[in-house]
Amino acid sequence: MLGKQQGPQRARQAGWIPALAQQLLGLSIGWLLLCSAGPAQAASVAGNASCAPINSSDVEQLFVRWNQALHSGDAHQVSSLYSEDALLLPTLSAEPRRDGAAINNYFEGFLAQAPEGRIESREIRLGCNQALDAGTYSFLLHPPGQPAERVQARYSFVYAFRNGEWRILHHHSSLLPTG
Repeated sequence: MLGKQQGPQRARQAGWIPALAQQLLGLSIGWLLLCSAGPAQAASVAGNASCAPINSSDVEQLFVRWNQALHSGDAHQVSSLYSEDALLLPTLSAEPRRDGAAINNYFEGFLAQAPEGRIESREIRLGCNQALDAGTYSFLLHPPGQPAERVQARYSFVYAFRNGEWRILHHHSSLLPTG
């Protein structure tokens, strides 16, 4: 009789442990994100009980807004979509861009090639006042005096809701490996 009771008890415990592990993992990830945020952002997240509404379609529109800014040819219009503490790891430069001036500088050079961007594949993840859009995109580049060239890249955008608007907090883009 004792052996029969141990089986169901172990089954309940086995189901309970993965659930606990998932909760602990979620708390750990949340804590890491909070700790990696700047002091002002951490206070904002900790003291903010409400989350700005956003859905996958809204995140897709954030990319459309960014791509339309590229089409404007105005580097300031593009760089204004980034938060003041954004990090840009651009496709065509090895230099990380950590402030508005550096981000603007990158786009001045990039926009000279009249880029036409399009999403090839994407995954969207939603969180409280943050959203992730990651996947692959391509750009048809038109360098002055040269034939157009399509460049394939991987990307990730992390958007954050701050001061009543969605801004780019982190943008990474790297050439798609050929192999």
